[in-house]
Amino acid sequence: MLSARGLFTEILDNDESFRLFCSIAASGETQGGWENGRIAALVPPGLAALAPKIARHGADEDKHGRIFNGLLHGRALEPVPVPADTDYTMLLERAGIGLAHSRLRAEQPLSEHDIVTYLSHSRVTEQRASEQMAMLLRLFGDHPEIGRAIRQIARDEDNHLAYCHEELLMLVRAGHGQLIRRTLDECARAEIRVYREVSLAVMAHMGRLLRWPAPKSAALRAGIHAVYAYERVAGRRRMTTLTMPSRRNALGGGPVAAEAVS
Repeated sequence: MLSARGLFTEILDNDESFRLFCSIAASGETQGGWENGRIAALVPPGLAALAPKIARHGADEDKHGRIFNGLLHGRALEPVPVPADTDYTMLLERAGIGLAHSRLRAEQPLSEHDIVTYLSHSRVTEQRASEQMAMLLRLFGDHPEIGRAIRQIARDEDNHLAYCHEELLMLVRAGHGQLIRRTLDECARAEIRVYREVSLAVMAHMGRLLRWPAPKSAALRAGIHAVYAYERVAGRRRMTTLTMPSRRNALGGGPVAAEAVS
């Protein structure tokens, strides 16, 4: 019987699959760090109070990239190029979700509409990140090699999700409710499609590296499609609702330095 623990243990125990896993994760986190850094620099004057929080978000993402690279260095491994079909961040941009990189490279300040787009995109993707890290925390939080890294990143992802809820609810009260609801729904619909495609691609690459038999690969593909079907019908609601978090002002302080992981 396939299990998440068994699959991830296989990936972690093999240097080549571990190398690919950490490379994909590090690349995505580093990209997220750049995006948040640019958004923080371009926040419109009317929302200037958000800039330090967005910068903190970016600093956390940069830190996560360093953590994953540190895990590689701990095994004397170097990152590998990320296959295009596993690049979650870039595939979301191509799907028209979030703010285009061409927009972020310009020096023109963003609009309030842009900030709503950014926060809605982040609320959806941070839901995914928080859930994934919660699963890894449950399975490998005490793992001698990766446990400390997982605990650090899981804590940060929960903070990021809380921040998105709180800031979006403030913008709802400021009169952006209809735009936020529409943008959240558009982002969630696109994200679940991209997540399915990326999941299929990652499992295909891992299957080749680990020489999984055809029935095992087929079962994994079927499971990924089943998750997508559920999310398309009902599961995406968890990505589009807004609830004031118990953890308020989660990104109000300075960035927390990464503990040594290698």
